Amino acid sequence: MKKQTLIRGVPPSLVVAALLSMSLASPAWAQTPLQGRVVLRPVTPGDVATYKLPAGTEVSGGLATVGVGMPVYLEVEFNSALPTSNLVTVTWALTNTPPGSTASLQPSPLGANVPVYEPADRLIARVADRRLLRPDVAGRYTVVATLTATGSGTTNVSRTLTIGNYMGLNTCALCHSGGAGAPSMVPSWQNTAHASIFTQGINGATGHYAQSCLQCHTVGYDTNTNAVNGGFDDVAKLDQWTFPTVLTNSNWAAVPANLKNVANIQCENCHGPGSQHAYALGDTNLITATTSSGACNQCHDAPTHHVKGTEWYNSLHAITTRDPSGPGRESCGGCHTGAGFIGRIAGAATTNTTYGAIGCQTCHEPHGQTVPEGNPHLVRALTPVTFLDGTTVTNAGMGTLCLNCHHARQNAATYAATAAASSHFGPHHGPQGDMLEGVNGFTYGQTIPSSAHRTAVADTCVTCHMQTVAPTGPGFLHVGGHTFEIAWAGAGTNGPVDLVAACQNCHGPQLTDFDFPLQDYDGDGVIEGVQTEVQHLMDKLSTLLPPLGQVKSTLTTTTNWTRPQLEAAYNYLFVQSDGSRGIHNTAYTVGLLKASIANLSGDANNDGLPDAWQAQYFGSVASPNAAPNACPAGDGVPNWLKYSLGLNPLISGVSVPGGVVWANGNALVNPPLSPGDTNAVQIYTAAEVAFNTQVGLTYQVQAISALGGGWQNVGAPIPGTGAAVSYVTPTRANTQQFYRVVHTP
Repeated sequence: MKKQTLIRGVPPSLVVAALLSMSLASPAWAQTPLQGRVVLRPVTPGDVATYKLPAGTEVSGGLATVGVGMPVYLEVEFNSALPTSNLVTVTWALTNTPPGSTASLQPSPLGANVPVYEPADRLIARVADRRLLRPDVAGRYTVVATLTATGSGTTNVSRTLTIGNYMGLNTCALCHSGGAGAPSMVPSWQNTAHASIFTQGINGATGHYAQSCLQCHTVGYDTNTNAVNGGFDDVAKLDQWTFPTVLTNSNWAAVPANLKNVANIQCENCHGPGSQHAYALGDTNLITATTSSGACNQCHDAPTHHVKGTEWYNSLHAITTRDPSGPGRESCGGCHTGAGFIGRIAGAATTNTTYGAIGCQTCHEPHGQTVPEGNPHLVRALTPVTFLDGTTVTNAGMGTLCLNCHHARQNAATYAATAAASSHFGPHHGPQGDMLEGVNGFTYGQTIPSSAHRTAVADTCVTCHMQTVAPTGPGFLHVGGHTFEIAWAGAGTNGPVDLVAACQNCHGPQLTDFDFPLQDYDGDGVIEGVQTEVQHLMDKLSTLLPPLGQVKSTLTTTTNWTRPQLEAAYNYLFVQSDGSRGIHNTAYTVGLLKASIANLSGDANNDGLPDAWQAQYFGSVASPNAAPNACPAGDGVPNWLKYSLGLNPLISGVSVPGGVVWANGNALVNPPLSPGDTNAVQIYTAAEVAFNTQVGLTYQVQAISALGGGWQNVGAPIPGTGAAVSYVTPTRANTQQFYRVVHTP
């Protein structure tokens, strides 16, 4: 039975140091030796529903500071590179407990279907075994696990927990309101939505609100009979407070002062109960500070309506690569690790290179300390961003945060013109900001036009990539929101999905996908979708780069590449790394690709005629007289032929070399091979009919000029040999012809 006496803590003399919670993520483990760790696994409302956990399963943020009587979900993870044939077994021990504790390790309610928590960790780790600990006394607990793998030896791993009681805002404010030398968090936190969500809810200001909301909107709410730790439910029971039946603006005023002290989303929701930390006069080892997503997702992974964390699981941010982390990667850590980015934005002198995915706290400052006014989402940085070419962006709205990392790592004007070929040649990954703004491609000294997205879309990246998707939508949890994805290939009957709602505001409801037609950018005479047109330009450019003549999907520059090839390769990689195939900035994408093609082939408009030749005779490639099929001399001889023959297209007449045959409308122009020659070469159209044969059968080619009966034999019967047959027949006398092949035994 749950006791009603609130235990506020233990005497300072009994307080012992506990380890600060570390991120679940870590650098990649060695490939074959046995590597392991004890993880405090978060359990979210989404987990309970998705993995069909037992009714009443309590959620957990995976913190190392936990309330008395609340669950700690322990698991041992090991490196998944270990061969599956190496059976891994685990022996558990609880080696340290506070005086008076009778707690023990119990079977975990998390089944084998529950994966490793962090999406990035699922790529490198597997679960060896799990246990549940429900600590019963405040103090320190140490859990030790011994892993044994056949063929890989034995290793010991451990984790230390701090167990305490909830103190509430009044205690935290004693130090964290600007005094006592501690960081001042409370004043800025009071301006956040977290600080008033319960207040607003019971006052009826948020629409629907119910007692089920209290688990997340108050401190330490856990109705399990073992969890007597000063949480909201415990104080409410002592004060005999009950959830109001009518939501009205006087409800908050009627809440007892003791209960207000643990109401709303406060420090201890994210850092764990503060009794041990407070009694030890602010010992930072006795409170959790983590950038793991579990601290947020214990509430924000609760589909179908609280899904910011659930969406994030499906983002590339959640599985950002581990390669640019660890010692020696300080120049990378500012964008490739969560803690590294936080430090960079804060102006830290050194970069934290410890791996951590790009999670909630990477982009959001939960205390509101550095957040400018009018930023309700607590986005960390909205100050102007300067790219490597010197461009400073001041009008990107909420998307400004994204531009801090999503820009090229080079100044294209100098880099493409001087850098040596290497496996890392190029603008580096993620130059979406440069592309959106229409800057920092290699322009060959030209002025490349730019599309209007940079000025027409108020919040730039956020407007399009973080659109809201209804729970009933086919792309729900796969596109928009914190997935940051704009398209999804789909699964089953759902998809593919292109999130075009934001585009329709300007482009109209007729736009249903991103590959919509605009112009014939690649010059093949067919107007296809923008992304298809851009891909064709990329394909053409790739054929002009080594190995020549081959369409390539990837480029690897080597020391034998010429400088013009490297300059063009930079633009190819710039467009490829942007990833939108023209959607971010169609004009700039097309302009860069055409400029590169022109520099290598001299044909920027891709019409088959060198731009220099067209400009020489017509002043501009855009002149109607410069078109390949135009006949500006009025003699019926097109520009393409005069270019091929080396003739002036403005002078009428042509002397065609012997043996050259060309078409003028339906007439073949075929001069004699020599004076007086009456045996001129004739080149006509023909049809090739190809088919497989079998020995023992006889085949007959037949033709007809209009369907409906009356097929006529063409040529003699052909005995089957078991090989393929190719039969060619003239077609010059027919406006149209249909063919078939019949066989007889």
